[in-house]
Amino acid sequence: MPLPLQITVRNLAHSEALDALIRERAERLQRFHPRIVHCHVVVELAGRHQHKGKLLAVRIDLKVPGAEISIDHQHDEDARIAVRAAFDAAQRRLEDQVRLRRGDVKAHSR
Repeated sequence: MPLPLQITVRNLAHSEALDALIRERAERLQRFHPRIVHCHVVVELAGRHQHKGKLLAVRIDLKVPGAEISIDHQHDEDARIAVRAAFDAAQRRLEDQVRLRRGDVKAHSR
C-alpha cells in the first residue's frame, strides 16, 4: 500500500534530490509500522541565528492507528542532514509505539 505522503518546503529552494530523500525515508518508516495512515513533512528555513547562521527546521507529523506522532528537529545549514536526523527520531518513536501496542513496555498512567 503506498504511503500517503505530503511534502511542504517553505522559504527554501525546492529540489528533486531533497524530495527523493524525503520519499525514500518515509517509505522506510513503513518497515517499522506498516499501517501509517498519514505522513506530512515540512522543511523550512526557521530563521537566522546570530552565531550559527541559517537554521533549518524539519517537522514530521505521522498518524498511525491509535496514535499521532510529531517530530520537530532543527539543524544548521544542511537540509539533508536535518531530514535524516528527523526521520531517525521518527523511526525511534514508531518503534516505541509498536512496543507499547505489543505490550512489551508498560504505559504509565497520567
